[in-house]
Amino acid sequence: EMMDYRGCGMSVLEMSHRSSMYQQIIDDAEATLRRLLSIPDNYRVLFLQGGATLQFAGIPMNLMHRGRAGYIVTGNFANKAYKEAAKYGEAVLLASSEDTNFDRIPDMADINARIAAEAAGDGLDYVYICQNETVYGTRYTHLPETGDIPLVSDVSSMFLSEPVDVSKYGLIYGGVQKNVGPAGVVIVIVRDDLIREDVLPFTPTIMRYKTQADAGSLSNTPPAYGIYVCGLVFKWLKEQGGLEAIQKRNQEKAALLYDYLDQSKLFSGTAQKEFRSLMNVPFVTGDADLDAKFIAEAKTRGLESLKGHRSVGGMRASIYNAMPREGVEALVAFMEEFEKNNA
Repeated sequence: EMMDYRGCGMSVLEMSHRSSMYQQIIDDAEATLRRLLSIPDNYRVLFLQGGATLQFAGIPMNLMHRGRAGYIVTGNFANKAYKEAAKYGEAVLLASSEDTNFDRIPDMADINARIAAEAAGDGLDYVYICQNETVYGTRYTHLPETGDIPLVSDVSSMFLSEPVDVSKYGLIYGGVQKNVGPAGVVIVIVRDDLIREDVLPFTPTIMRYKTQADAGSLSNTPPAYGIYVCGLVFKWLKEQGGLEAIQKRNQEKAALLYDYLDQSKLFSGTAQKEFRSLMNVPFVTGDADLDAKFIAEAKTRGLESLKGHRSVGGMRASIYNAMPREGVEALVAFMEEFEKNNA
């Protein structure tokens, strides 16, 4: 299909996004995604550009009607979203785990109490979380209790890695480049009542959810080929048995690595056990020179992209949907060998 999509003589790369053939592609992609996630009828699916980062601004522009929103800062991307939102209204810091270098999710009882207090006071337009933090390797095991306040979640680095109850969110979104498709596409799933005319007045037309919802994500030329690839991946996920089967596979891969880390005398994970991500596993030796040696030797074995973020150091293994179990087994085998030679 790369050169000739279903006998039409064209690649999707050169196809008009206004054509009936492309309309079928984007419609099929949305329909498959709706089945995968059991998306309720009162939610719209928007295929947008700019990755997740553009939504750091797009969300407050579209949802901050009263000028106040609550943010829980659990790492790099939640912090970026929090700082961006402060440009458009009052970004209320509900909780943060910065004091322990973002190695955990803050206490949920404290978070829920703070949300209830805010709701009883001046109110909040929404509560924002980043559900899986790529850099620090943490994930929420329970969602905040927000009551009537819409919950907004960035799920970029865990998108379609496990089942999700969309009805618990007002808006859930993710950049697709981790688990779903080429970089540049972001998928926003937003409840109908949050798609409004009365957005912040300076919101660009193209960034208004209503503009894109009314046009079926085709207000302007979309990232057409990226959406096409996403549609293929949605179908692949269905063929694998759906998100329940993918979750089981991801749990098994993560367990292989975490079980080794828990018994290792050289390596240790940096995220608290209760909040460990299934997608991103940061770990260290405790010696920066030894970490560098590990990364260099791993590369000679074909184990790529293991250098950790500078704020954590050490290593980070990202084991997204496309990483086979054999890849994790190869990493653990090399870690065992490295430990034996360097303990």
